[in-house]
Order: sequence, then structure tokens, then C-alpha cells
Amino acid sequence: MILGSPVDIGREAARDAALRELAKASYPKQSWWDRLTDTFWDWLNDLVDQASGIPGGWVSLTVLALVLVALALLLVRAGRKATRARRGEDAALFGDQIRSAAEHRAAAERHAAAGEWAPAIRERLRAIARDLEERAIVEPSPGRTADELAQEAGTALPGFHADLAAAATTFDDVTYGDVPGTPGGYRRLTDLDDRLRQAKPALAGSSSAVGASPTHWTAAR
Repeated sequence: MILGSPVDIGREAARDAALRELAKASYPKQSWWDRLTDTFWDWLNDLVDQASGIPGGWVSLTVLALVLVALALLLVRAGRKATRARRGEDAALFGDQIRSAAEHRAAAERHAAAGEWAPAIRERLRAIARDLEERAIVEPSPGRTADELAQEAGTALPGFHADLAAAATTFDDVTYGDVPGTPGGYRRLTDLDDRLRQAKPALAGSSSAVGASPTHWTAAR
């Protein structure tokens, strides 16, 4: 078979043809995040090219990079604060309404029965905190955070310190981090709750408490 001569088209025509081809539905379009990151990397590459040709340019580039990192950290921190503010009562370990440990457990079980794992996890950790307060293992503190609970209760019950810290992380994940709750995460909190109810504060010099788990569990993610 004799092949015809290749078609010679200009640069503009070739560009238009390529754009038409890429616009077809078979080619996925870039998301806004992809476009933003592409623009950022193009800008950064141009900046590096310019800095390499200027005396002292690398020093300026390093300073600029540090400023950008600091700005990014500030934006992330501000975003977290805004998320906590939007969540209102759910963002706190305890809400405005004072409930007993038994009431928090009942609420947790209702959420779990409905498959609502994030609120079930929140209510179960609140039950743990209230139970520890009712038994005078930790002092009542309306403004206490989950991390503060883990620290204070872990001091009184050192054998549970790692488990309490993991439980606080799970609470923070489903409350602040938009991480979905899971049945496994809830079961680990109920198991911790059951063991803590049998535990007694460690005596001075003791390294463990009754009911402490010999192995640590990790927070559900």
C-alpha cells in the first residue's frame, strides 16, 4: 500500500486541533485544585530560574520560602479554629447540658444503633469523662478538652495513658478533622469504657492500674 505524503499544518492549526482533541469528553478535565497547583509550580519554577541568575538570589528565595511556609501554617491554624467554631457544641468535650455518665452512654448506644458512629464516639468519650469525674478520679472541668482528659486521667491511671490518648485522638478526628466514625472505633471506646469502670487509681510508685490492657490500641481513622 502506498502511503500519502504527511499533511503539513501550521503551528496555530496544530494547537487548535490539539485543544479540540483535549476538549473531548474522553479526556478528564482538571479540577480547580489541579489547576491551582499547576499554576503554583509554574510560578515557583519561574522564580527559581530568576533567582539563579541574580547575585544573592538564593538567599532571597530561601527567605521567601520560609515566609510562605509560615503563611501556610497560619492559614491551616485559622482553618482549624473556624472549623471548631462552626461545630459549636459538638466541638466541645461536654455541651451546655449537664448529663450523667449513664445518660451519655445511653445516647452513645442510640447513635450506634442508628449507625451514627461519629456522634456515638463523641458521646462515649463524654461518658468516660463523666464517669471519671463522678468517681473523683479527675476533677470536674466544664471546659476540658479530650486531650486534657487523656493527660489528667492518664496521670491518675498510668496503665491507661496510651489508650486514653488514642481515644482523644479518635474524638478529635471525628469532631474536628472530618474523619468518619467507624464501628471499630466505637467498639474500642466501649471496651476502654468497660475497663476503666473496673479500674482504680494507681498507688504511688505503681506503674499500672487494675484493668489496664497489656497492649495498646490505635485510633480508628
